[in-house]
Amino acid sequence: MTGRQWILSFLIVCTLATAARAQDLTKTGTTAAAFAKIGVGARALGMGGAFAATADDLTAIYWNPSGLASTYGSEAYFNHVNWFADVRVDFAGFSTRLSDFGVLGISVTVMGMDEMLVRTLEMPEGTGERFNAGGLILGLSYARNLTEQFSIGANFKYIREYIWNSTATGVALDVGTLYRIPVLNELRLGASIANFGTKMKMEGRDNVTVTEVGSGTPNLINSEIQLNEFDLPLLFRIGVAVDAVKNESFRLTAAVDAIHPNDNTEYLNTGLEFAWNEIVFLRGGIKSLLERDTEQGFTLGAGLNYRIVGSVRLAFDYAYQDWGRLTNVHYLGFGVKF
Repeated sequence: MTGRQWILSFLIVCTLATAARAQDLTKTGTTAAAFAKIGVGARALGMGGAFAATADDLTAIYWNPSGLASTYGSEAYFNHVNWFADVRVDFAGFSTRLSDFGVLGISVTVMGMDEMLVRTLEMPEGTGERFNAGGLILGLSYARNLTEQFSIGANFKYIREYIWNSTATGVALDVGTLYRIPVLNELRLGASIANFGTKMKMEGRDNVTVTEVGSGTPNLINSEIQLNEFDLPLLFRIGVAVDAVKNESFRLTAAVDAIHPNDNTEYLNTGLEFAWNEIVFLRGGIKSLLERDTEQGFTLGAGLNYRIVGSVRLAFDYAYQDWGRLTNVHYLGFGVKF
């Protein structure tokens, strides 16, 4: 692909982001399916979430789907996070290369929590009923190398949120590009837009109320409470990454991502990854730098990528993220490549 063609593809992604900017950007924390912003992969989180131009494994599904084109053979990955307030988030994905056709991937993200008591003003200790809440994202991904330097990718996602008897659903598209420049041990430029899709609105029998009308023997009238629709948490990323040091034994990768969300201020993610023989990894970074009123801070991580037999490799990753006054978060990931 020529430089002109790459610029044209990059401008297409930027055009989608410009459309996103035309929306109301002042609705901090009011988007639907906010769990879709929780990062995937202990490797990426250990690097402070600076992964748009570094993505070269299955977790590229979240950060920049074009990075899937850098994978070979087949790969499976599982990620678990204990989030705040006893919320759990799990991710599982699988990808496989289909010769020259490209790479196909599927993924599922599940958010859940323990059941809670239903409480009312009249019965603050509980009515005897219980409810739960959660979310689900099902994704189908495709990526392909158009040239040795340029790749594209996309995710098609079904998103569902629920609480008790009410549910909201939507569909979304992620699009990404990745360009490798053969200078400075390969300079990489990445861009992606995530969660470009429909609005979501809670619907269900919890929205129905019964009203008594008339005197004497009143009539009972069912009425439905109309709730507002909310945008998905749109994220536009531009990233730069470079292998600052690279030889037969050591590699040091530095990365920076600039992120523009539709429900908060712009911010930067920065990160480093040190690798010894591509077996042992140490990582560090700063997440959400310059974001207004953020509690997110530094991240640390480590990983092990070991060949078991033949082309079968196992990967174990761990990341720690500082959340200031909130509880610190630990990420665990396990992958298989074959």
